[in-house]
Amino acid sequence: MQSSYHIPVLLTEVIDALSIQPNGIYVDCTFGGGGHARAILDKLGPAGRLVAFDQDSDAIANLPKDDRLVFVPENFRYLQRFLRLHGLLPVDGLLADLGISSHQIDEATRGFSTRFDAALDMRMDQRLSKTAFWVVETYEESKLHKLFEQYGEVTNAKTLARTIVTARQTQSLRTIDGFKQAIREVVKGNPSKYFAQVFQALRMEVNDELEALRTLLSQLSSVVKPGGRVAIISFHSLEDRMVKQFFKEGTLEPRQDHPFLSYSAVSPWKPLTKKPMVAGEEELKTNPRSRSAKLRVAEKIL
Repeated sequence: MQSSYHIPVLLTEVIDALSIQPNGIYVDCTFGGGGHARAILDKLGPAGRLVAFDQDSDAIANLPKDDRLVFVPENFRYLQRFLRLHGLLPVDGLLADLGISSHQIDEATRGFSTRFDAALDMRMDQRLSKTAFWVVETYEESKLHKLFEQYGEVTNAKTLARTIVTARQTQSLRTIDGFKQAIREVVKGNPSKYFAQVFQALRMEVNDELEALRTLLSQLSSVVKPGGRVAIISFHSLEDRMVKQFFKEGTLEPRQDHPFLSYSAVSPWKPLTKKPMVAGEEELKTNPRSRSAKLRVAEKIL
């Protein structure tokens, strides 16, 4: 495994939270550089199993030669399907690190970073057809407005959307530099921060990240055994809110208040983190990208 590929975030906290049983079955939903996976394997005995998912084909180069590891080259939204296929249900614990890997950011050709000029791509799974260029080239103004407002928390999202729609009539947005040049006039505040927010919104849209998380959460109650632990690291307020609600309520569906009905539904989850765990000073020094990471943990009780 390549340590330079990605530094695992909140590694000690994750391993402690999962309370790994040597003979248990565990899932790493985002294998990446394999840092979290290696630490889980170190805790497992000969009969233990780890199922690792990753939709990015670049991650395959980091796989260790370990018979206890089952690798699934797919998005974690297909969790239940592949656990069933491999006869590995139910599981004792699951980790999902929802962040983008350092490798994806630092690999210029992938189009994730504002630091390089390349095709405006941002696909984690290169087999998919939707790219960031396709989004900015084809989405109508209202859809772009909503996208940048919700996913990027861009303050002038409406102006940005209008600028993109106007610019694409006469300018090419196919490359990162071309896109940045087209919207440069509406950049507010710190340009680096502004472009980071815009790129984050595009990345989340291209990879359907919130819907993938929603699909994952909806399967957890069916795949994790009672007493099992789930640890989820999020990097966006929308993701963290979803995880918090799911662990508290056991569902993502909003409850309808009714004057004559009382709800007695009990969540099958016991949150073990009242507030999310965050990186400490030492980790922030060695890995500044851990700054926005929030870890929530819950135990299956029903």
